[in-house]
Amino acid sequence: MVVPELRPWRAARPHVARFAGAVRPRLARTAAAVRPRLARLRPSRPAGAGTAAWSRITRSVAWPGTWPGAWRFTVVAATAGTVLAAGAVTTAGPWDSTGQRTAEQDRAVTLEATRGTDHGGRGNAGTPPRGPRTAPSAPSVLTGLGGGATTVKSAPGGKALTGALAPLLKSPALGGLSASVVDVSTGRSVYGDGTGDALAPASTTKIATAVAVLTALGPDHRLTTRATFEPDTKEVILVGGGDPTLTAREKNPTGSASLRDLAGRTAAALAERGVREVTLSYDTTLYPGGQRHPIGVNPNLAALTPLMADEARRDNSAAGPADRVADPAADAARKFGALLRENGIKATPPGPSKSTTRAGTLAAVSSPPLATLVERMLTHSDNDLAEALARQTAIATGGRADFAGASAAVRAQLQKLGVSLKGAVFKDGSGLDRGNRLTAGLLTALLVKSGDPARPELRPVLTGLPVAGFTGTLAGRYADGTAGAAGVVRAKTGTLTGVNALAGTVVDREGRLLAFAFLATGTTDPTAAQAALDKAATALAACGCR
Repeated sequence: MVVPELRPWRAARPHVARFAGAVRPRLARTAAAVRPRLARLRPSRPAGAGTAAWSRITRSVAWPGTWPGAWRFTVVAATAGTVLAAGAVTTAGPWDSTGQRTAEQDRAVTLEATRGTDHGGRGNAGTPPRGPRTAPSAPSVLTGLGGGATTVKSAPGGKALTGALAPLLKSPALGGLSASVVDVSTGRSVYGDGTGDALAPASTTKIATAVAVLTALGPDHRLTTRATFEPDTKEVILVGGGDPTLTAREKNPTGSASLRDLAGRTAAALAERGVREVTLSYDTTLYPGGQRHPIGVNPNLAALTPLMADEARRDNSAAGPADRVADPAADAARKFGALLRENGIKATPPGPSKSTTRAGTLAAVSSPPLATLVERMLTHSDNDLAEALARQTAIATGGRADFAGASAAVRAQLQKLGVSLKGAVFKDGSGLDRGNRLTAGLLTALLVKSGDPARPELRPVLTGLPVAGFTGTLAGRYADGTAGAAGVVRAKTGTLTGVNALAGTVVDREGRLLAFAFLATGTTDPTAAQAALDKAATALAACGCR
């Protein structure tokens, strides 16, 4: 039985005051240390360079993905970003449901650069609309923290760190344990306990899925849903492209591809051809094999099909467990048919079919960039997105888009990164399958890869991690005795019956960036196990250990 880990959304305001007070001294020390380096590193405008042109140049070279030593910017992003947001939160409300892109990047970190979603530019029928622009990995305000490695303090290690962490990880609530802490700047292990022991990872599996799909497809890739037309038979076929975020709702705050938009433009294209009545079909052949996850029918996951609207949810929810329709593809096609009728096109009740090479595309809509989908998957532990992205990894590499093919594709992409996969077993993309096995060492290695300035395409793995006390699956955690880690710990949670996990990044008391992974199995009290893991992450945040 799966223990749902998603909690109801909490308002951000009560956390802001607590967190701002906790990190204000840390931010002040960081600002004082950084100010002289900023002055030295700020480039001066050459003679003859126009103001607008020079502004564009300085912004472009300031993104962490292209600046040497880019991993250092994440240190300040985790601490400064949320503090700067405090003034805006009182009027803007909590972070939105798409993750922390709006609140952290738009309001908290940068005021001068454009971020988020561009809803304009729909384009012509048959052409995917211009979707949301991919935001840079981190904003330019975080640049200039020093160009040389000598300016960075070494990570904690030795007896002091072990003394702070080991007693907490020996809690009887945790059962069997695999633990790893790594210095992100060097990749050096600074703490380990059963680091190579392969245990059930639960939803921390999504970190591996995220790294694999970004490696295979890149952060700008989009998932496209099409409507095609067979002129001889007047058949309109709704072709699933594997986008579970496709929405049929009138309100679309997430910038997802809209089924309403697709129906409207499909109807317009048919009207141009003088067609007012069609046979409606739908195509789900992108995914071969069965539609059911091994856990069976479960509110944490819809049937696995490349065509669905709003993750086949029966309610108006956007995340977490929910009742799902039994046949997501047929449901999406029925909604599409109703929308066609609203636009003046009469359509038959839909049935399954396959779009042939003779069929021309009438219209198409595309998802937000893969970077945004990965962030949403990690922030909200979205199982539907995780399984879809694992299958997209298989499709991109010529594999079969089923459980076996997706798992093999994820493994192959991780092997390309040179990380150790000893003991790793992949059964699905979400972590719901109890047969998955990962090590804490593998998870920290993937987090370090995601912070590598040579791999900016992996940065959404870090920016998508839930923020302690503020976003996603960590919104309701890190209060009372762990409040000092709020906003400083960013981590992916993992919860199954008897399994508790936490893996992510943390900024310690002296501004060092650490990657950590704690996998616990055989836990009997999920609340106590979760509290023990949170205390361990808090100890890392509070440590200035030598």
